[in-house]
Amino acid sequence: MDERTLDAIIARHDAPAGRLLGILGEIQNQEGYVSRETLEMLSEKVGVRISQLYGLATFYSYFTLRPVGDHVITICMGTACHVKGAVAILEALEGLLGIKSDVTDDGKLSITTIDRKFTVEIARCFGACSMAPVLRIDGNLYGYATPEDLPGILGEYGWKP
Repeated sequence: MDERTLDAIIARHDAPAGRLLGILGEIQNQEGYVSRETLEMLSEKVGVRISQLYGLATFYSYFTLRPVGDHVITICMGTACHVKGAVAILEALEGLLGIKSDVTDDGKLSITTIDRKFTVEIARCFGACSMAPVLRIDGNLYGYATPEDLPGILGEYGWKP
């Protein structure tokens, strides 16, 4: 992110309550992630230690410190989804998208395909337990999902086998 853009974001968030979260949220919305370089620049500009900014960015699951794909697939791994097959969905996505599950340096699961079309993440609960297992792609919820459903669902987002 360039310095002028960051200055404009900071200027829009001058109220003390929630200021840093608002700034980080706007950075995330514009860039798709929060880079180390942007955290360093923000630290200098607002006079907050980078460790505090890093703590915020890693505490809230909304933020990611790595670039994400055009489409973000989030698999619910809450108890109901886990019991009803969420792990099989994750494994099927690995095969279909040619990725391997890995935990990032910020402690989150986030895998992006080489072509940067898809990022696969997990969440603890969507609050849709009655439709378990559930996954979300770009905000669209898919309940009662099975590994067999995935090619059709992914096709809606431009995936080709």
